[in-house]
Amino acid sequence: MARRNLFQPPPPPDSPDEAAGGDLKPRFPNTGAMSGVKSTLKDLSSNAVREIAVDLIEEDGPKDRLSFSDADIATLAASIKAHGQQVPIMVRPLADKPGRFRIVYGRRRLRALQSIGMSARALVRTLSDEEAILAQGQENSHRLDPSFIEKALFAAQLSNNGYDQPVILDALAIDKPMLSRMTKVARTIPEDVIQMIGSAHGIGRRRWEDLADKTKVSNADLAQVVSNLGLDRISASDDRFERVSDAVSKIGQPASPVRAAAHMVVSGDGKTLAEIKDSPRALTVKLSKVDVPEFAQWMRDNAEVELKRLYEAWKSDQQSG
Repeated sequence: MARRNLFQPPPPPDSPDEAAGGDLKPRFPNTGAMSGVKSTLKDLSSNAVREIAVDLIEEDGPKDRLSFSDADIATLAASIKAHGQQVPIMVRPLADKPGRFRIVYGRRRLRALQSIGMSARALVRTLSDEEAILAQGQENSHRLDPSFIEKALFAAQLSNNGYDQPVILDALAIDKPMLSRMTKVARTIPEDVIQMIGSAHGIGRRRWEDLADKTKVSNADLAQVVSNLGLDRISASDDRFERVSDAVSKIGQPASPVRAAAHMVVSGDGKTLAEIKDSPRALTVKLSKVDVPEFAQWMRDNAEVELKRLYEAWKSDQQSG
């Protein structure tokens, strides 16, 4: 069954007689997380938008976006200044602070309005905490495109703030398995690290889960790892994720063995006779056909005899030693 839209109130009745009818079923039930909308609609005219000073609106509460860039806010502010605020924000009154409000959705618009000193056009709704979260989630699903990690952090904040699982599932329009995956990522990767990486819209669930798994297996101090990567010099959020992922992948891997430099065998008259390379699997002797081609040919013809002679000399040294 489709969830009710918190943004739009029900249309008014067609006639006074219909509105006064006592046998009609109520449009909203009196139970459940959505029931508060009914009382809201009684308190406010159906689609009324109010002008509210931005300094009366508080921004605390779970956030569904990691951050807004200064450039993004400046662009939106310029548009609002030129054309007005086309889309209202939603706020709810603070019961313990008469005359003040808390943002439900529209934080980016509010920041832009604050930057140019304009009042906010706002829908005012008397909502419970659960209803506000549902409204925030529904608006985001229609207007925004949050990345996986932004949704995961939002879900973790809701859980930490004591919201019931059904409310979180409805707010994000996800199922229980997806919530479990989001929770695992958000609890494994420190929030400070996620903030440094950013929204990473090009990085999906599997990549974030892989980073969480590698972090857990390597027992890495991710905050310490990230502090040495210079992420502030990388402009793209996806690239910052890649840098962190590569760094974590290298933790615990055996260091590549350092290869010994080749040893050059030079004759008394300055000619390069051979190059000797030592590796974990073999000792290689390479004779030069440029400096001493005749000697290289002679060694090719006599290699078996000379190697056996050298082998016998080595055995004799071993026995006498």
